[in-house]
Amino acid sequence: MLKTTIEHVTQISFLPRLFPVNVYLVEENDGLTLIDAGMSFSKKGILQAASAIGKPITRIVLTHAHGDHVGALDGLKKELPDASVYISQRDALLLKGNAELLPGEQQTPIRGGIPKNITTVPDVLLSGGDSIGSLKAIASPGHTPGHMAFLDERSGILIAGDAWLTRGGLAVSGMLNPLFPFPALATWSKEHSLQSATSLTALKPAVLAVGHGKMLTNPTASMQQAVTQAESAFRRNTK
Repeated sequence: MLKTTIEHVTQISFLPRLFPVNVYLVEENDGLTLIDAGMSFSKKGILQAASAIGKPITRIVLTHAHGDHVGALDGLKKELPDASVYISQRDALLLKGNAELLPGEQQTPIRGGIPKNITTVPDVLLSGGDSIGSLKAIASPGHTPGHMAFLDERSGILIAGDAWLTRGGLAVSGMLNPLFPFPALATWSKEHSLQSATSLTALKPAVLAVGHGKMLTNPTASMQQAVTQAESAFRRNTK
């Protein structure tokens, strides 16, 4: 486990050298907001990191419902029964194990590990523009239909889940990176992913924090370049 802190945000990276899976603790006046719940074995490390900060986890916010982002959710909820759980209204269905597509959605199968045994029921179903403490929820569909990113409006740190990755090089979700191909293979819609990446780039974040890979400071120029690369690659693949 590796911890990195920038401003109010601490990245906790599990298996950082092999298969980095990141969760984030965002410090607020009234406690900590945990973004994502990692793998099933992540519970102990998350609780230890929160204890080291010295504040309770009062909110658990999920970027999306893939298994490597919700694996410790049930265990954490048992330890933290008063913590409120947040997820997008769309990905709440995935959290229940329902991978059926909705009318009007791109009819491409939802990929990645969809959990089958999560019992935690979300307390709040999020829409784009909602606020959770200092965080602004930003709809960023593509990796999953209801994927969300979260912008810390105090510092400009963008916690982007799997809309972006930095492991093996900065890339838009859906862009196959031979050094770390797993997020691309688990992406539902490249078209929506590219649109979301473009919108997130336009925010000009001070720091890009992702689900897999290290945090990236002053990322805008690199994000713009990665969007251009994805546009070209996705265009070639549709010909």
